[in-house]
Parts: sequence; structure tokens; C-alpha cells
Amino acid sequence: MKRCTRLLSLLAAASFASACGGGDDTGNGGGDGGDGGNGNGALLFGPYKDTGVHMNWDTSVISTKVSGTQTVFADDFKAAGGDVVSLAFATGECGDERWGDVPGAAMAAANVPVLEAAGVGYILSTGGAAGSFTCGSDAGFAAFLDRWAGPRLIGVDLDIEAGQSPRVIAALVQRLEAAHAAYPNLRFSLTLATLASNEGASAARSLGSNIGSSLNALGDTAMAAIADVFGFDGSAATWPSHVTVNLMTMNYGSPGPGVCVVSGGQCDMGQSAIQAAYNLHDHFGVPYANIELTPMIGGNDVRGELYTLTDVDETAAFARSQGLAGVHYWSYDRDVDCPIGAASPVCNSLGDAGTRGFLARFLAAGL
Repeated sequence: MKRCTRLLSLLAAASFASACGGGDDTGNGGGDGGDGGNGNGALLFGPYKDTGVHMNWDTSVISTKVSGTQTVFADDFKAAGGDVVSLAFATGECGDERWGDVPGAAMAAANVPVLEAAGVGYILSTGGAAGSFTCGSDAGFAAFLDRWAGPRLIGVDLDIEAGQSPRVIAALVQRLEAAHAAYPNLRFSLTLATLASNEGASAARSLGSNIGSSLNALGDTAMAAIADVFGFDGSAATWPSHVTVNLMTMNYGSPGPGVCVVSGGQCDMGQSAIQAAYNLHDHFGVPYANIELTPMIGGNDVRGELYTLTDVDETAAFARSQGLAGVHYWSYDRDVDCPIGAASPVCNSLGDAGTRGFLARFLAAGL
């Protein structure tokens, strides 16, 4: 996902990445996440919010203009029926991280009270396409978490797509052990780019254990780190229950059976999201209960890839039937109509969903 700072929000940087496929009872806070649940055994739903888009730079309070007027995000989102949000993106070294132009401590101080007062559960998303999040020590990760600790802190999302080295990725995964011990109710996700090869079938289907990896090199490295740190050997019993893999089901590239489910000469974005989940489960053995999906609503960075309201229905039905860990979307500020064309950070490039139409459709589909 692309991180929009004060400068980048002026550009047409709209998503995680261009062609990303080819995306407590300890007393320390961090607990229920409101009505959305904490993700341990319950499907979690909510959008990403690029904190740099429409930020109130005077107060550092996360804001939005989905309604047409700048509004405190938490209030706008809750009034629209939302419960859980992934805040994007923290970058830099943990303990000294920044959210665009805003230092980590200042960002948390300005927004934790607002989110808590509105009753919005929040996930801290790190990294993204335009910046890297690193974490060389448990103490640094603890400092990062402690800033945000509150009853509605749900977890941390490690978005790995900015060319992190195997050493950096391994260190991020290693941090999850101590963090889980300190905050046992939090969940941790690895957000990874994916393709959706299905050998030319017209609809998503399980291809069995012989299917190759649909992840890129960064994703394969992250999966190797999970195996090394937690002893995951491909069996469901060895997968860490507090960790999920969140697949960026977007921006596949030129349509073809090796990259997506093709329909009408284009990638079918709903079926391709489902296929990506099948492939992750079949190749690596990740339990469905630990898989999440994140499409990019409306027009993707790759022209011709359109995630529609019908795709919402397909994704939601699959997520519910398979008991997935979560469904998210990129991004809240894009849930406003504008015509089909280049992807935008502030509208859906689809044109016919209506204001907050995707949020409403996901909710109506039972998420």
C-alpha cells in the first residue's frame, strides 16, 4: 500500500504498490477491539486508513473528507457503521518510528483518546510500499506498542513490500514472540503481495499441494521466517495462532492464468482474491483461520483491474464459508465515486458504488 504523506497525498499514489503481485489481561491495554472482536477465532473486517490523507496537520488527528467536509475520521467511520480500522503506515525503526511527518509518540497521543472515545478498534499498520519499518530489538517494539496500548488496540500489521532484506524481515518476525508474551490478546499480521495462478480455470478452485507459491520473494522470505521462529512445518498445529497472513489481492499485472483468474480478458478481482487464499493454504499449509484478504476497491493501479460491489459479495461469502481471519480493503478515503481512470488516493475510479458504498456492501454481506 502506498503511504501518502503531506507531499505524496498530492500525487496519484493510490494503493499499496503498483503491480504489487508481480500486495490484555496484563494491565497494559490491547483487548477487545470493540464489536469487531480481537481476531482470535473471529473474522475481522475493516478498511485501511492512510493517515496522511486529509490529516489535520495542526492537531495530528486522523481525518477524512469522504463526506465532502473534513471530519475526524473516527467519528465519521463509526457513524457509518464501522468498527475496526488499520492505520497506515508507521515507518522507520521501532521506538523511533514516524507516521509521515508526525513522530510516533505525538501520533499516538493525538489519536488514541479519539479512537477510544469513538469506540473504534485499531490495528497499527507498518511499512507499506513507500517506506520500510524495521525493528532490531524487543525493547523498541515494546516502546512502539506501549504508545498505543488501550482497550481497543487490536494488533500490529507488518506490511512487507518495500524491499526489506531477509535479515530485517527475520527481525520483524522475531519481535512477535516477546510482543505476544507481553500482549497475549493482540494479533499480528504479515501483509504480503500475491498473485493468483489457477491454471486457466474460469473460477477459483483449490489446486492441491502441488501448486507453487503465489507470493513474491519478500513473501517467501517472510514465510521462511515464520518457519524458523515458530517452527511451522506446514501443519495447522504448528502455525502460531496469534499470527495471520494478509494477502494483498490487487494489481496483478497483465491478465493471464499464471497471475489471476481471467474473465472477459481481464483479471476477475473477486475470484482472484479467493484463488490467492486457496494457493496460500494449499502451498504453505497456512490454516484458513489465519488468512486475511485485502483487495483495493474500485480501480486498481493496473488499468482494467476493477474490484466491484459484486466482487465484495464473492469475497465476503468465501471468507465466511472458509472461516478466514479477516477481510480489509484499501482504502477508506477511496470509498467515494469518481469515473473509471487512473487510480486515485481519494476516490474509487469506478464511478457507481456511492459514497461509502463499499463499506456498506461489505457490512450488508455479513462482515
